[in-house]
Amino acid sequence: MPVDFLGIATTSNASETQAPTTAPFDLRYLERIVRAHEDNGWTRVLFAYGSSGPEPSVHAAHAAARLDSIELLLAHRPNVSYPTFAAKSFATLDQLSGGRLSVHFITGGNDHEQQREGDTLTKDQRYARTQEYIQIVKKAWTSAEPFDHDGEFYQFRDFVLDATAFEGRSPTISFGGSSDAAYRVGAAEADIYAVWGEPLDRTAEQIARIRREAAAAGRTTPPRIHAAFRPIIAPTEALAWEKAHRILGAIEARKAAAGGLLGRYSTGKPENAGSQRLLEIAAEGDRFDSVLWTATARATGGAGNSNALVGTPEQVAEALLAYYDLGVSVISARGYDLLDDAIDFGRYVIPLVRAEVAARDAERAAA
Repeated sequence: MPVDFLGIATTSNASETQAPTTAPFDLRYLERIVRAHEDNGWTRVLFAYGSSGPEPSVHAAHAAARLDSIELLLAHRPNVSYPTFAAKSFATLDQLSGGRLSVHFITGGNDHEQQREGDTLTKDQRYARTQEYIQIVKKAWTSAEPFDHDGEFYQFRDFVLDATAFEGRSPTISFGGSSDAAYRVGAAEADIYAVWGEPLDRTAEQIARIRREAAAAGRTTPPRIHAAFRPIIAPTEALAWEKAHRILGAIEARKAAAGGLLGRYSTGKPENAGSQRLLEIAAEGDRFDSVLWTATARATGGAGNSNALVGTPEQVAEALLAYYDLGVSVISARGYDLLDDAIDFGRYVIPLVRAEVAARDAERAAA
């Protein structure tokens, strides 16, 4: 089973630990960080979405035109465009990139953030809309004949997509969430299902749930599993933990300076099930398994991808292989110093994981 690595593409170097030292919109930095991933063994980079941020598909197109092999994961919220338009936009970007596009559909886990762009649906309504939206996009990519649609959220007549995706492919669809509605929709529709990094036993529970939901939806092949972590690596274990505590101190200092909330989208107690799970786990303790550290999740209020893996490259690689053995084949590993950590992780961790995965696959093939 192949293993993929996902990094982040941004227009500034801001993170939970530091205010940006670049310009807020720095195309040179965007090119530099995407190239750092391409040059150091990463599979793809994420172009994230936020209501007040730059439009990520434009960034992805800019990167596609300037880099040759890195794959592009475009985050997209269904509330911001009609699905026929989105299908056309995605197909165009896939053509521009030579077949390197994947799309990550975001239903939205925070009412306030969704309402910033006029989305007033309830959470369950948003998931129902996302499923209908994905189904339309997939049909638009594959239908050679015009088709009509009469759904709960969308209605149209006689649509066909002339400019299909590169070489007639359908870009990979990924999806994430930890609520009942998320499991149901994502397991039915996605090629890749994304979860945030949790202890091994909790991750195994989520994988089992996703596979059950996929089977209930009539799928014979379940989605691939993507798990997201924040790696903190150093040459020795002691240095890695010193670095981890410096990072935690920087997060807490920034949060204190902001009046207890970290980031533009912080509104206190998280509404989404994934962040609630992270905080519940952090309340049980700081350390799990070999190198999983939850203090960063607790400090950020469970804000997205926030559980860390702390150790030497060898220790972090060994921990990631334990997730691989559970069925995780896509690993997101965004550091706190976005550029330097992407380079270090690519140089020192990715080769170790890939070599061991290849060895295990060879053993299975021989058996």
